[in-house]
Amino acid sequence: MRAILALEDGRTFEGDSFGAAGTTTGEICFNTSMTGYQEVITDPSYRGQIVTMTYPEIGNYGINALDGESAGPHIRGFVIGQLCPAHSNWRATKSLADYFSEHGVLGIEDIDTRSLTKHLRSRGAMRACLTTDLSVAEAIETAKNSPSMEGMDYVKEVSTPESYLWTAESRDWTIPNACTGQESNYLPLPEARHRIVAFDFGIKYNILRRLRQAGFEVELLNARTSASDVLKRNPDGIFLSNGPGDPAALGYIHEEMRQLIGKKPIFGICLGNQILGHAFGGKTFKLKFGHRGGNQPVKDLRSGRISITSQNHGFAVDAESLPNNVEVTHINLNDGTVEGIRHKEHPVFSVQYHPEAAPGPNDASYFFSEFADMIDQCK
Repeated sequence: MRAILALEDGRTFEGDSFGAAGTTTGEICFNTSMTGYQEVITDPSYRGQIVTMTYPEIGNYGINALDGESAGPHIRGFVIGQLCPAHSNWRATKSLADYFSEHGVLGIEDIDTRSLTKHLRSRGAMRACLTTDLSVAEAIETAKNSPSMEGMDYVKEVSTPESYLWTAESRDWTIPNACTGQESNYLPLPEARHRIVAFDFGIKYNILRRLRQAGFEVELLNARTSASDVLKRNPDGIFLSNGPGDPAALGYIHEEMRQLIGKKPIFGICLGNQILGHAFGGKTFKLKFGHRGGNQPVKDLRSGRISITSQNHGFAVDAESLPNNVEVTHINLNDGTVEGIRHKEHPVFSVQYHPEAAPGPNDASYFFSEFADMIDQCK
């Protein structure tokens, strides 16, 4: 079945559909990761977006039961150059096309993703329509009339409705090695030394695994949990997760975070970084086409260290809007935007990128240990 991808500026692409049929809209963006398409598809931060993968062949290792970053897909649509006709991996349970059919996700292949990506880099992220039903003219008009990402609160759609304790499998996977005595595919977990709460704005499972591997017992909280409810729980620390949408639209969350600053150690990732920026009194702005992929260079301004990082965001903290008691600790070397901030007086810090990766490099995984050390110092 043929499918049409139409952008709000009138640019269109035609290709072959896979997965579900129908019509969907969302902000069109691109991800430069070479692997990890299942993690991208199931990352709640992609809520409301049609994702283009720049790597030419997708679907070659299928879908498995372990690599999802949430219970199901969150993307509105998927755009790729070529769908692998025969997936092959010992953990795979189904093909990407079957997974999309099962969950009602539209996919389109045989697209010139290089041309599309260059167009988005030049013109910026925009609204789009992916359809198997509409004409070209109808698809363009549908894209123009779809909601904008700016001002959109998707956190309310992805946050856990009820609080719960994370108890799922969190052991780090490894390869058995007779020389070292490693007999199984999993490394043992350390004892949980710190009890924290994590605001679920659209949290990835691998963040929870990494927190548990770093010695944290984690209770997940709904995004609307009040500061007073958090303090009643008396946690050792507070974690602010990643998530979708426009951080400026989350005023009800900013206010609660202001009341927690200085009360407990706080660590934020991605949307958590932007929420802290607002809670500090700063602002955020929309990036032209965002940072999405596993190859973003970040500089630590304190040490001069360069890390290659995994990122997924379309907004950034405005450095000029931050008060004097907040310092910018990390910057993106491609465009100079803020990648990390820290309060000078209170134990609060955050990064814009993903130290848990999945997919991506592990250069920045040390932040989970830094959070544990900060809690130790505050006890």
